[in-house]
This record gives sequence, structure tokens and C-alpha cells, in this order.
Amino acid sequence: MDRGAKEKKDHKKEEGEEEGGFIDKVKGFIQDIGEKIEGAIGFGKPTADVAAVHIPSINLERAEIVVDVLIKNPNPVPIPLIDINYLIESDGRKLVSGLIPDAGTIHAHGEETVKVPVHLVYDDIKSTYDDIKPGSIIPYRVKVDLIVDVPVIGRITIPLEKTGEIPIPYKPDVDVEKIRFQTFSFEETVAVLHLKLENMNDFDLGLNALDYEIWLCDESIGGAELAKSANLTKKGITYVDVPITFRPKDFGSALWDMIRGKGTGYSIKGNINVDTPFGAMKLPIVKEGGTTRIKKNKGDGGDDDDDED
Repeated sequence: MDRGAKEKKDHKKEEGEEEGGFIDKVKGFIQDIGEKIEGAIGFGKPTADVAAVHIPSINLERAEIVVDVLIKNPNPVPIPLIDINYLIESDGRKLVSGLIPDAGTIHAHGEETVKVPVHLVYDDIKSTYDDIKPGSIIPYRVKVDLIVDVPVIGRITIPLEKTGEIPIPYKPDVDVEKIRFQTFSFEETVAVLHLKLENMNDFDLGLNALDYEIWLCDESIGGAELAKSANLTKKGITYVDVPITFRPKDFGSALWDMIRGKGTGYSIKGNINVDTPFGAMKLPIVKEGGTTRIKKNKGDGGDDDDDED
């Protein structure tokens, strides 16, 4: 009985070895055939690179980042781009991540530029990391994993990286230092607003357009176009003159306080269009409950000494 059990066990072992050997031979045969087909037809792994990183839109709330990935397919057949995984981090801390499924197809013996759109929401970043302050510039690292399916070779992952900097913009502070008359009449008065703009950002702002409305004594006197462009230096104060026309007779009793040179209440709301090292931005300017002085030119009997204000 012992001899019979041993012979049966040895028989099963031989069958297992034969079966395992057969499967291994089949796998080796398939791999060998695959390598021969790959060599004969010319299949190879695609290559990829981060061609550029753009910031097409940025404001106080969010930044839109587009990563251009150039993919080259050396194979004689199209290959599907199955998934794109992306991650943006700063100093090792995740800012945003995501997945783009079924990202398209790369043509045979061709190349494609695939755009990976990423949105950074500043409130989410500032609520997560207290040390990231408005007005600062932070470093970033973008990581992209391309998952492609190549015939014969199979599914592969192509990792890519790119580093750069991105701002956390902050709106400028605005004050109307004074309003100086050019010509005065009750029907129409031409004046110049002397605006004080303080740039709290760690980067310069190239001011090229101003869209605003201003109220004096709770009466809207409209807005005006910027006379000339200006550079708002980082962490600095810049003075800008803006011409404006309004009708003093619409101000009622407050007109006499204006004429006597007493403090005049004002509010200003609008936007400025600026150029930055990171692209164009549209930033709000708001000032409510301010007080300014109205002065005449020297030719009209006024004093042109700014220190008097």
C-alpha cells in the first residue's frame, strides 16, 4: 500500500512537471514570436516630452494652466492614449491632481501635441497651506504620466516632469489723492484724478487699461480712459493721472464744500488690465468711504503745491 501511494504521488509530480514545462515552453514561444514580429515590423516604444506650460487665464480666484505634451509614435499603426494622470505640487505638497481618461490616439509614424488643462483654485490652496500668502510667487512641479497601449509590447507608462513658478495675485490698493480742476463751470468741469496705486505683489504690474466708475458725494461722475500706461513696481507705490469730465451742478449742496476745498467723500470701483511675467491679468480695484480734496490750477487762482493736501 505504501509503495502504491508513493508511485501515485511520483506520477502526479511528473504530470505537473510536464504540464509546467509545456506552459513555460508556450510562453517562451509566444515571447519569441512577439520579439521576431516586433523586429520585423518595427514596433517600438513612443517618446514624449513637455513642450511648454502656458497660463492662458489668471485672476484673484484661480489660474488655468495648460501643459503641452508632445508625443511621437514610431510604429506603423496608431496607438491609443489610454489615460493621463497629472499632479502639480509645490515644495513636495500637492496642489491639485487628476485623471484624463481616453485621451485620444497617436497616428502611425506621427506626433501629436496633447494639451493637459489644469485648474488651480487659490482659496483651496490658501486654506490648506497657511504659509502661502496672496501676492507671493511659489515654485511648482508638474508631473504627467502617459499610459499608452503599444501592439506586441503592451501597456506602458511614460513619466514626465516640468518645473516653474506661478503667482498668487493680490489686488492693488487704490486712493484718490486729489482732484485738480483743469476748467471749471457748473455745466461741465474737466479735472484730473491723481490716483495712488499700491502694488502688494512680489512682481511688477504693467498697467495698460483702466475700467472704473467713481462717485463724489454719492453722485456718480462716470469713468475715463487711462491717459498713458504705467509700471506698478512690486511692493511699491505708483501715482497715475486720469482725466475726467463731470457736471458740478448735479452735486447739490455738496458742491459748496467742494468749492471751499473741504474734504469730499468718494468711492471708486473697477478693474485694471495689467501685463505680468506670467501673462495678462484683470485685477479689481475698490475703495469705499475715502476722502479727497479738490483743487484748482495756479492759473485759476489755486495753489499747485502738493504738500498743502
